[in-house]
Amino acid sequence: MTRILRNYLVLATCVGLSACSAQIDDLIAYTDNVKASTNISIEDYPEFKQLQPVNYTASNMRSPFQRLQQGNEVTKNVTVQTANCSQPNRQRAKDKLESYGIDALQMAGVFSTGGHKWVLIKANDGSLHKAKRGQYIGLFFGKIINITDKEVVIEEMIPDGAGCWKTKTATLTMSSVAGENDNV
Repeated sequence: MTRILRNYLVLATCVGLSACSAQIDDLIAYTDNVKASTNISIEDYPEFKQLQPVNYTASNMRSPFQRLQQGNEVTKNVTVQTANCSQPNRQRAKDKLESYGIDALQMAGVFSTGGHKWVLIKANDGSLHKAKRGQYIGLFFGKIINITDKEVVIEEMIPDGAGCWKTKTATLTMSSVAGENDNV
């Protein structure tokens, strides 16, 4: 009985598949009509004007990619301007927190021990650091000047481009997230 049923099933499948022939005559006619009525237009290439060559006349001047010489007048003027302005202390050893930018740091907590208030600071690489008032932090010679339960106030030294450094105050808060622009 199963053999007869299997034969009927094979016969029904063959009849069903033979009825599925594609009727695409109208599609072929439509594409032929579109191809015949399409007008192909390609723009001409633009004409390029021939420019006259220019002779380089600054060959006797200093290259902008070379450092200034020490005896140069421009260098003397800059050193005179920077003599009486604030400069960071470059001779001291750098702290661990000075390898991170302020925007890569987040205040994680505050605790007190031995009469000193400490702040826990989490860096964007996941490391946790402790710091106290007077410790240096950030890439711009930042120094922690105040620690409260909700924020850390940092005084940074920013170069002004003329050889001097100006102080700027930045704040890390408990709600600061590493990478935000609002926490600096």
